Amino acid sequence: MTTPDNISVSVKNLDLSFGAVQVLKNLNIDIGAGEFLVLLGSSGCGKSTLLNCIAGLLEVTGGQIFIGGKNVTWAEPSERGIGMVFQSYALYPQMTVRGNLSFGLKNAKLPKDEINKRVARAAEILQMENLLDRKPGALSGGQRQRVAIGRALVRDVDVFLFDEPLSNLDAKLRTDLRVELKQLHQQLDNTMIYVTHDQIEAMTLADRIAIMKDGLIQQLDSPDEIYSRPVNKYVADFIGSPSMNFFEGEISIGESDSFQTGELTMPLSGYAFDGLGRSSGPAWLGIRPEHIATGADAAAMPFNADTKVEIVEPMGSDTLIWTRLAGERIRIRMDGQSKVATGDTLKIGFSPERVSLFDKSTENRI
Repeated sequence: MTTPDNISVSVKNLDLSFGAVQVLKNLNIDIGAGEFLVLLGSSGCGKSTLLNCIAGLLEVTGGQIFIGGKNVTWAEPSERGIGMVFQSYALYPQMTVRGNLSFGLKNAKLPKDEINKRVARAAEILQMENLLDRKPGALSGGQRQRVAIGRALVRDVDVFLFDEPLSNLDAKLRTDLRVELKQLHQQLDNTMIYVTHDQIEAMTLADRIAIMKDGLIQQLDSPDEIYSRPVNKYVADFIGSPSMNFFEGEISIGESDSFQTGELTMPLSGYAFDGLGRSSGPAWLGIRPEHIATGADAAAMPFNADTKVEIVEPMGSDTLIWTRLAGERIRIRMDGQSKVATGDTLKIGFSPERVSLFDKSTENRI
C-alpha cells in the first residue's frame, strides 16, 4: 500500500483531449517507490498515451503529474528525472554500444570519469561488457534492446518508463528478456512503469496491473486479485488465455442460491458475493477453462454435466478441449497427457467458489 511518503509517481485528475476526442478521462493513480506497475490493455485504450504524459512527451489537457513529490506537469522530459525505453531501439548505427550509452551523458557535459563509471555499471548489470565495442548492426534484436535499456540506465534516475519494449522480439527472446527485466527490477529496486498489450508480460512482471479501456482504468490491483476477482466482465474476459467462459442467465436467491441458464441450474452455495450483496436478477456467470474439472473429479463437484468433445487441441503441457454446455461453446484446460478424443463423452463440473458473477446490465461483479 502506498502512502504520501513513499509515492514515486502520482497522476491526479488527468485529462487529455485531441480536439473533441477525449483520450484520457480523469485518471488518478499513485505508484509507490520501487513498484513495478504495468499499464495493460488493447490497442487504443490509452496506455501509451498515459505513459507519454508522464514522460512529458504529450501536453495534458487537465490534471497534474508529480514525480518524486515534485509537480512536473509542465516540465520538459529532461527535467522529470526519468529514463525511457521505447518499442523501437532507436540506436545510432554509426556509434558503438559504448558510444550509444555515453552519448546523452556527453551532451549533459558530465565528467569523463563519471561517464565511464556509469557505462561500465550499466554494461555489468545488463551483462554486455563484451559488446561495448560493437556497433548495433552486429547485435541481435535482444542485444539491441539491452543497449536501449542501458541507455536509460546510465541516466541514474529513480523512475523508468517502458513502452512495449519487447514487442519487436520473437517469442523466445521476449521470454528471456522478460526474465532479465524482472531481475533488473529486483536488483535496482527503481520505480518502473511498463506498457504492454501482452497479459503474460503483465502477470509475470507486475506488482500491480492497471487494466485500461477507452481512456479509463477498469481495475488497479495485484495480478492475483485481477485474475481471481475481476471487477467487471471486460476485465474477466481480457485476463486469461484462453479467456473465461460465460453463460447468460438468471440468479435466484432463496434457501438455496442458484444460477439458471437454459435447462441447467448451477448451485451458488459458497460463492463470495461482492459488496453489492445477494440479489436475484439477470446475470452472467463466468468460469475459467482451468477451473473446470473433468472425469471423476467433476463427479464430486456441486455442479456437473455430461458433454461431448468437439475439438481437441494438444498444446504440450496442456490440452485444450472445446465442448458445449447450455448451448454455449466452452473451453476446458486439461493436463497435456489426458487421453481425450473428438466425439468422446466427457463429464465436467465446477465449484461455486471458482465462478465469477456479473450484473447483466452494468457488467460489474456481483
